[in-house]
Amino acid sequence: MTHQHQAWLEKAHRVLDLEIAAIDAQHDVLGDAFVQAVETILALQGRLVVVGMGKSGIIAKKIAATFASTGTPAFFVHAAEAQHGDLGMITGQDAVLALSHSGETAEVCGLLPEIRRRGATVIAITGHTGSTLARYADVVLHIPVRKEACPLNLAPTASTTATLALGDALAVVILKQRGFREEDFARVHPAGSLGRKLLRVADIMHSGDALPVVNANATLRDAIMTMSSHRLGVTGVAEDGKLIGCLTDGDLRRILESGDLDIDAPVRQLMHPEPATIRADRLASEALHCMESKKILVLFVCDEARHAIGVVHMHDVLQGEVQ
Repeated sequence: MTHQHQAWLEKAHRVLDLEIAAIDAQHDVLGDAFVQAVETILALQGRLVVVGMGKSGIIAKKIAATFASTGTPAFFVHAAEAQHGDLGMITGQDAVLALSHSGETAEVCGLLPEIRRRGATVIAITGHTGSTLARYADVVLHIPVRKEACPLNLAPTASTTATLALGDALAVVILKQRGFREEDFARVHPAGSLGRKLLRVADIMHSGDALPVVNANATLRDAIMTMSSHRLGVTGVAEDGKLIGCLTDGDLRRILESGDLDIDAPVRQLMHPEPATIRADRLASEALHCMESKKILVLFVCDEARHAIGVVHMHDVLQGEVQ
């Protein structure tokens, strides 16, 4: 490693040290204002509107996205766009989380009189508790950063890191207080990899009229008709409502190959007894692993009494890219 390379690493370490120090300082100033901000957001009848400009606007957008994805209705409003009509999105039932490290950002401060007239609560995140933003705010969260990681002490670096961390702290405390669960996260992330991993069997199974099941007294002809109409390559066999077996495309091929095909034979004599099943509340990923381990393509979904309530096909799982 050259001397130049070593110098780069030392500068990078210095940046990280300054940003870690900014978060440590934020840790030390948490107190009543943070508690008040949490209580305000939890009590909201409307939405949390996060406002910022420039680099603070980028952080504001991320904070809004974190809240929205963890159970708190929230959205970002660009402070300059709000001056030209987007202010109409803010109502008296909302709370405005306004970000400005200086507390004097013209585009943000210019919104404050009208926001207050509308009756919305203002929560400020600022580095200056005597600023215009702080004076207008109902709650002031202080970012005690005096030195940025930028050597010119100009580019927002340590202050934006501390602000982002504070936003995460607010969101996490609130999601825990709301009892936000994995299932809730999956519902608002249906296309994301995390959401797909949290899909339940009930979310993807075929049920109701789409469930292929014949009575134990049915014939092979009846079973074939049911399989053909549902196109899942299987039919369940039930007796007194309970699943006692199944017949698959593979079973039919073996019957044909045997040369002993009786289309009117009782299906109970040909079915595969005690097929593999799964509960509706299990993860779709568990269904996939079960099918892979047993080298099968379908699983019947049963309740505690072994009544068939659905069927899940491997293709249903793979289409969701569940891993």
